[in-house]
Amino acid sequence: MKASDRKLGMDRDIGRRDFLHDLSLAALAVALPAGSRAEPTAPRPLPGVPAGYPPTRTGMRGSHAGAFETAHALAREGKVFRDPVDLDEEYDLVVVGGGISGLAAAYYYRKRFGPDARVLILENHDDFGGHARRNEFHQGGAMRLSWGGTMNLEYPMFSDTVNALLEELGVRIDELLEGYDFRYGNGPKGKPAVYFDPETYGRRELIRGFSFRGGNSDGLDDKIDRFPLSEKSRETLKAFYARRENLFAGRSDAEVERILSGVSYTGFLKKYGGLTDEAAELFVKTTHGYWGVGADSLSAAECIGAGLPIMHLLGSPALSGSGDDDPGGEVAMFPDGNASLARLLVHALIPAVAPGSRAGNIALARFDYAKLDDAAHPVRLRLNATVVAAGNDDGGTRVSYVSGDRLLRVKSRHTVLACYHSIIPHLCPELPEPQKKAQKYQVKRPLILTNVLLRDSVAFDRLGLSGAYCPGRLHGALWPVKGVNTAGYRHGWEDDGAVPVMFWGSVAPPDPGAPIREQHRASRALLQSMNFEDFEREVRTVLDGMLGPAGFDVREDILAITVNRWPHGYAYDYLDLWDPEWPEGQAPHEIARRPFGNIAIANADAGADAYTHVAIDEAWRAVGELGG
Repeated sequence: MKASDRKLGMDRDIGRRDFLHDLSLAALAVALPAGSRAEPTAPRPLPGVPAGYPPTRTGMRGSHAGAFETAHALAREGKVFRDPVDLDEEYDLVVVGGGISGLAAAYYYRKRFGPDARVLILENHDDFGGHARRNEFHQGGAMRLSWGGTMNLEYPMFSDTVNALLEELGVRIDELLEGYDFRYGNGPKGKPAVYFDPETYGRRELIRGFSFRGGNSDGLDDKIDRFPLSEKSRETLKAFYARRENLFAGRSDAEVERILSGVSYTGFLKKYGGLTDEAAELFVKTTHGYWGVGADSLSAAECIGAGLPIMHLLGSPALSGSGDDDPGGEVAMFPDGNASLARLLVHALIPAVAPGSRAGNIALARFDYAKLDDAAHPVRLRLNATVVAAGNDDGGTRVSYVSGDRLLRVKSRHTVLACYHSIIPHLCPELPEPQKKAQKYQVKRPLILTNVLLRDSVAFDRLGLSGAYCPGRLHGALWPVKGVNTAGYRHGWEDDGAVPVMFWGSVAPPDPGAPIREQHRASRALLQSMNFEDFEREVRTVLDGMLGPAGFDVREDILAITVNRWPHGYAYDYLDLWDPEWPEGQAPHEIARRPFGNIAIANADAGADAYTHVAIDEAWRAVGELGG
């Protein structure tokens, strides 16, 4: 191990107990000579937590080892899976994908066809929920929760369908709002900041009380003067933030919209805002976690919605539409993000997993995973099962999947594909060519959420920080996760004990000028090439540089690291600079989701938007398209 890594604490026994989870155990067994295969060292048990409980697993999570290899063999290598073993199991519905859309589809199916309908949900990961992933920590004593993917309930955007589902599950938005005091870096005990790291900028600078999104406090010029940029770049930034004018006074709304939709945000900053290339580059990663796309590939119009400063050049006294550093907008939240919603759906489908659970205590519920796939229940959820084929057959459907080293097949009356659109042409090669082409158009955007459990929040408090943007680092932003006191869970800002810190972002494409879908594919390849040590080194380097001067000990004060890696992250939504306008009914997602015999298609891709409520709406539509 390098001395620099040892200095960062990478020799510490944290995450090492889960390292073998990052590898293919099957591959490990093959690599060892006969007679020398030993069991991996058992993980240290956590008090009161069952061994192997998926929400508590640390290390490389999200799209973890074992979850994607079979699908890659099918889609990338063209592997043919022949001669499946037919199981003595028959269902009314098989759902491919145990994310929120798949779980909602199972729920709606039983509402439509009756509670006796037998349903099998097949999920390739070792946990359900899809991107709604629960990260649960006990290493610091009291349970700490964070989210590993989708986190917000954008309730003002909910359809009647989504509102009805939440009501049936017992979720009350008003109660969630009462306990919600998390603001993406604007916590009550500190202020947002920007962190310039020495590896990128030549020296360390932590600028407290500054946000690229707006809401900057007094002394703005003095703060910008500390930026490790050229003098010209600093002067253009100061002038940009000081301006208040209407650049397009006298022009029609349509003309202004055309201008704002036809230029990238960073292009706008340079052409209309007067920034240098160096200064404009600072804004690129502000949208990485929020959108999965850099601000150099989003239009100026789109970045108005993302809360970036622009309004002060369009006749408004405010810098941005939001006026603060909250990229979440008007939302409600569970302490584990929308994993609680997934858990409520699973509980509604299989009550035995957590008897007595309800919306008011779901965050505290301990799920019995052994009950998920129980033949005694009408609904079964089968984890670690990767579907490789789905087709119509004899008035119903047949679905083949790989579990371990076995290729199995089940029969059902109906199938709902609640998986990525891009895999469907490989599962259903008999689909019409235009439909398969449309499915391949939608390239998901890579996403990273890395949760680091710290021993305490003392260093953050000493520095007066509630979060930071990191324009030079892998993750564009980080925040301590406190203040989501909902669903029975409590972790207030006054609690100085162990705290998860969420690192949020994506992987910058190697060629940001390439077509957007090529950017996504290139970023995905980079993300998949990274191992756990790459992420660990990154977060330790950032925390040491940012918090070290306030007494943070990078070797001793990190208790756990969970990397939620999503190479196929956000659903592809259409962007001003990259996608044309299609006639109604002819957009790729509308063609891609067309039913095919007894097979219907759900998931967020089918709505071309990366929102939980979209995934639910698409599940409702898909079930409604199935024949009686």
